[in-house]
Amino acid sequence: MPGYELFGHAERKEVNEVLETGILMRYGFDGPRKGIWKAKELEHEISKRLNVPYTQLTSSGTSALTTAMAALGLGAGDEIIMPTFTFVASFESVFSVGAIPVLVDVDDTLTLDPKAVEAAITPRTKCVMPVHMCGAMADLDALKAICEKHNLILLEDACQSFGATYKGKALGSIGHAGTFSFDFVKTITCAEGGAVITNDKEVYVKCDGYTDHGHDHLGVDRGADLHPFIGYNYRISELHAAVGLAQVRRLDDFLATQRANKKVLKDAVAAIPGVTFRRLPDEAGDSATFLSFFLPTEEAARKATAAIKAAGLPAFFWFDNNWHYFRQWQHFKQSAVLTPFAAQLQQAMEVYKTRTFPASDAIMGRCISTPINLTWSKEETAARAKKLAEAIQSAL
Repeated sequence: MPGYELFGHAERKEVNEVLETGILMRYGFDGPRKGIWKAKELEHEISKRLNVPYTQLTSSGTSALTTAMAALGLGAGDEIIMPTFTFVASFESVFSVGAIPVLVDVDDTLTLDPKAVEAAITPRTKCVMPVHMCGAMADLDALKAICEKHNLILLEDACQSFGATYKGKALGSIGHAGTFSFDFVKTITCAEGGAVITNDKEVYVKCDGYTDHGHDHLGVDRGADLHPFIGYNYRISELHAAVGLAQVRRLDDFLATQRANKKVLKDAVAAIPGVTFRRLPDEAGDSATFLSFFLPTEEAARKATAAIKAAGLPAFFWFDNNWHYFRQWQHFKQSAVLTPFAAQLQQAMEVYKTRTFPASDAIMGRCISTPINLTWSKEETAARAKKLAEAIQSAL
């Protein structure tokens, strides 16, 4: 799954070129950097790879989301529809711009249920934010149609799915903007980093300024830049960008390895009675970072998770996970009293102190995911597949 597994000569070469100049910041110092602009190069490579005109690097996936929301004009009192299954950064970013997270159920895609989205729309809804979880896509045709029908922004949180596609288009490139994370355990890594991509020049220009204290970057140097609006420091460093530059050039190899290894595991599990798999709206576009499957009951899923771990294999039972599923987000549920939000946001958050999501629980309570690694040999992959199947069978 993570690019850090294959950190090697190519990454060191790019990093060393930065170290030799001593210029670690992405802006300014034109002379001493001797033509080395790793952040600019990485933005160009991402745009070329994903077939989008504009890429803005950030310091993390979280800051990429915040930047995109600000650039899209999302703010105080705006409702942003998002799924119950995601990383906590998704709702943290909504809070950061003063907007209101409106959680809705997921379906067997492990992403937004379009029917739940439609039912949650109110006069204050401004954005739908699908989260492309565990390497694969939401039902973007349905979600885009809903956004067009109601004149809503479609913001793709693709932080976990760099390199995945939907009907031939890169995830993140289909909505008004898309975001990625390049942290240490993502498909490609910068150690820490993120990006916003968009087809809209105005959105890009705002992202560019917002990530660097509102600088417009139109002066002959940073001291001559104007400040069209307030921004923050969400800059990536040249060192982080250098790592990502080497990694993005290896993406095809990473994806091919993940897809091959996932197929071996899936084939081994597919014959087990009672096992079903996550529904993928476009199976060919899956980046294959995880194999996600369902067992008939929550009890069986818990037993299988324990058996898989006992066999020495990783298993995520998201239902109990306090990073990724609403059920255990105590800090979210109590945020109205623990965080100094505005009164309007405090009031809107009260509902989550007692709100439940039985439809999502029915999905997530039966779901197990196991990550797909890049460094397994064919023999190791086959051995893991056998252990995985035996562990699942022992729980049924």
